[in-house]
Amino acid sequence: MNNIQDILQWADNLIFNDTGQHLTPIQEAILTGVWQRQKYPQIAKYFNCSESHVKKEAAKLWEKLREELGEDLNKFNFRSKLEKKHSVSQVSHFGDCLLQEIDINICSQIIRNIENTQTRSHSPPDAPQSQNPSPIVDLTDAPELTNFYDRTSELSTLKEWILQARTRLITIYGLSGIGKSSIAFKLIEEIQTEFDYIIWRSLSDTPTLSALQTELKQFFARSQQNPLPALIDYLRCDRCLVILDDVQNIFKSGQLAGQYLAEYDDYSKLFKQIATSSHQSCVILLSWEKPREVATLEAENRSTRTLHLKGLAEQAEEILRDKGLTDEDKWSELITLYQGHPCWLKIIASTIQDLFNGSVSLFLAEQNEIFLGDLEHILESHLQRLSESEKKVSYWLASQAEAVDISQPGDRELSKSEFWQIIQSLARRGLVEKVQMGARSHFHINPIFKAYIQSKLNHLTEKQL
Repeated sequence: MNNIQDILQWADNLIFNDTGQHLTPIQEAILTGVWQRQKYPQIAKYFNCSESHVKKEAAKLWEKLREELGEDLNKFNFRSKLEKKHSVSQVSHFGDCLLQEIDINICSQIIRNIENTQTRSHSPPDAPQSQNPSPIVDLTDAPELTNFYDRTSELSTLKEWILQARTRLITIYGLSGIGKSSIAFKLIEEIQTEFDYIIWRSLSDTPTLSALQTELKQFFARSQQNPLPALIDYLRCDRCLVILDDVQNIFKSGQLAGQYLAEYDDYSKLFKQIATSSHQSCVILLSWEKPREVATLEAENRSTRTLHLKGLAEQAEEILRDKGLTDEDKWSELITLYQGHPCWLKIIASTIQDLFNGSVSLFLAEQNEIFLGDLEHILESHLQRLSESEKKVSYWLASQAEAVDISQPGDRELSKSEFWQIIQSLARRGLVEKVQMGARSHFHINPIFKAYIQSKLNHLTEKQL
């Protein structure tokens, strides 16, 4: 045995001979993580499950391996016992077969893996790609994820765009807490062997483009003999997946959606270059709002796609079940009321537990209006980003009983063109939604934001009185 694949095969054979069952995915993750000196929290984060689940499965695993490695086997001595028993070699260079030690950074831990450099794909963008079982991965900027709720349809769409359509630039946008990071993390799990490099970087600290490009090039250059001059060259040379999170932080507040902060316009040039240049990689943007240039690139069919991530349907029942809510026959009503938004439902579920002992029926029966509670500061963070004209139109939309036909601007101070532009901007923020009524499109503001705006107006009226 000279690498983790050999170790997994050894353990699988051992357990299969004893029980007739193969290693489970969680057992493989535990063996891999422990071999690389990871702790259980890091293994849980990578496998996207709870630490307690990892501990429970690990206890079963050590029990199965103790007959071979000794009764005192545990996570701390597994590696030393296996190395001693089987004389596991770490790194070797023999003859013309060059083996390279590669750093795989997963969840802040460095995994040392052995891989033949000749298996790296340097084929042209249109050539068939062979699967790479050991991509170089850096997810240190990825948020900690505890749950993933089924989004089979959205995942299938993303995989089709990336693997079949070879889309170069994808934007996943939606309200905060809707699940953008979760679906991106799950996507990585399912397609990681299709890439040579995978890196996740957050723009929460608004890095300059120069700083970001330098960091990305350093990451991609670790297996290159000679550094390449530009980021796009690395995207051509290897099959890379780049996740850029919190993209809304490089956009201006108080302006229409997707306008860049001063000195950050060069990001727009980079995104255009990624979409229009020939290469074999994919960049995914995660954002509260859709970048303006993406709409133009999509219209030109420049290998660009956008996924507006919305709330869950019946999959949201898992959230309510985890929170221990009762009256299951009322769950669909609660889910619809709060748009199937995972974060909102978790917050409201906690309120139902605190005030109504988990009874959804009692909570719904006591409502004369949509209860917001702890959601208010989340909603306000979105409204604070709006321009003054967007705020005016939002307040007008919140005063309308039904979806409106935009042929008649709601604010006489705005021209029809300005009004349409504002509606479009609010839609790119996920605050305004379109409904089809016959041959015409009508628009309404998100019902939860409508309730919040109406609440603010009521409080303002009360103060004035």
